[in-house]
Amino acid sequence: MLPLRALVDRLPALRAAGNLDAAIADICYDSRQATPGALFVAMRGTYTDGHRYLEDARQRGAVAALVEAWSDALDGFEAAVQVEDSRAALARVAATFFAHPSSSLGVIGVTGTDGKTTTTFLIEAMLREAGCRTGLIGTVAIRVGEQVVEHDTRQTTPESLDLQRMLAEMRRAGTQWAVIEATSHGLAMHRLDCCAFDIAVVTNITHEHLDFHGTVEAYRRAKARLLEFVDERDPRRPYPHGVALNADDEGARSVAAFAGEAPLVWFGCRSSQADVRALDIRTRASGSEFELVTPGGSAPVHLKLLGRFNVENALAAAAAGHLLGLSPEQIARGLESLDHVPGRLRRIDAGQPFTVIVDYAHTPEALRRVLELVRGLVPGRLITVFGSAGERDRAKRPLQGAIAARLADLAVFTSEDPRYEDPHQIIAEIAEGARRAGAVEGRDYLRIEDRSLAVREAIRRARPGDAVLLLGKGHERCIIYGSERRPWDESAEAFAALAELGYRNEGE
Repeated sequence: MLPLRALVDRLPALRAAGNLDAAIADICYDSRQATPGALFVAMRGTYTDGHRYLEDARQRGAVAALVEAWSDALDGFEAAVQVEDSRAALARVAATFFAHPSSSLGVIGVTGTDGKTTTTFLIEAMLREAGCRTGLIGTVAIRVGEQVVEHDTRQTTPESLDLQRMLAEMRRAGTQWAVIEATSHGLAMHRLDCCAFDIAVVTNITHEHLDFHGTVEAYRRAKARLLEFVDERDPRRPYPHGVALNADDEGARSVAAFAGEAPLVWFGCRSSQADVRALDIRTRASGSEFELVTPGGSAPVHLKLLGRFNVENALAAAAAGHLLGLSPEQIARGLESLDHVPGRLRRIDAGQPFTVIVDYAHTPEALRRVLELVRGLVPGRLITVFGSAGERDRAKRPLQGAIAARLADLAVFTSEDPRYEDPHQIIAEIAEGARRAGAVEGRDYLRIEDRSLAVREAIRRARPGDAVLLLGKGHERCIIYGSERRPWDESAEAFAALAELGYRNEGE
């Protein structure tokens, strides 16, 4: 327990009342998780406002509240503190409550539009192969010690309270390095504040999340905050540090200045100026081979992950490895040790004479990369199924449609997570992009809102030698309609559709 005063002492408080020496046993921002002795932090969200649940938190035992708006609902608490931004305040309060766990860990942050999850998995595999005890926080999994939990929270970067709690658990487990996916939302919404980052990796910065950030410049600026964290870190930290940037990507290059005085390593497949690069790349259906070149020397790599874009992700991880002081041979062994990433390029095999692949690709760039990859692996037609998330970046929808028109033989536009938007309108915006690119409805693309039916129609139309790509859901376990999370398993749906056609994998 800590007295409230110790938690809020350095906050720019607008107002405080009550017993600031009240003992705080826990912190929560969801009133349903309030317990006796808790501090309840009221935050404003997309769909609701935590200030509406002050009384509920108090009745469940919360003794203090941290708010942005003062009200009579605070009268029943032992103490209350008002701040301008409760999200920013929560990060500082949580770090103090858990005794700044990142001060006892080396911390690597990976940001970018595409490739964050795969790159974090590669970095963690590399560290583990080198004998380090690791932790992982990202889109599909959290690792604390030897315990791995795959999840579907839809929040790649957790709220600051949850992040600090996980880092504290890692510290207790004896973790040496934590690898964290750092989203632009997480960076802009203070979830990563008070986290001592030693190494920052930027995979790329392309078109995404303009619904939230408004402009490409604001999106890039949010990503750049991760570089500033590294530059601003305590110089007394005993961990190696630096920034790894993609020399091939204009968006990544645009944020280089924010690295300040931190050591900078460039990686890339195309740029001759890259410090870490891949030579003699050979991509196959079983993976890729290349010669890894670093400032410390070179080593051959046999990567099990498919596609040239995963060579780029491997280079991002290798650049981090170089900053960590690993040898080229150590880096290569680590990269080679990873055989898959959940929800990424999963083959669905029930004995059918065509290929079915499930992948999480949902941005225009990721969509393009996956379609181009699979086009080179199969002799037949390319059939794809995808949608676009509701209440997210609308500008990318016609771009997705245009990419499908250019690279797929048949596209089935369907629902992803419409949330409170009209799913048919979302599909119409994707279809408009395809139409403008020259595609004809009924011949080149279909609109089927029900994703289960869309998957079945795509698989039903597949012929020997074709490939069906089910994109956008990957590892996720639900489809969100309004506030309802409807159960969904893309791989299971694919197996079910194949079974209905007489193809069965007895191992599934």
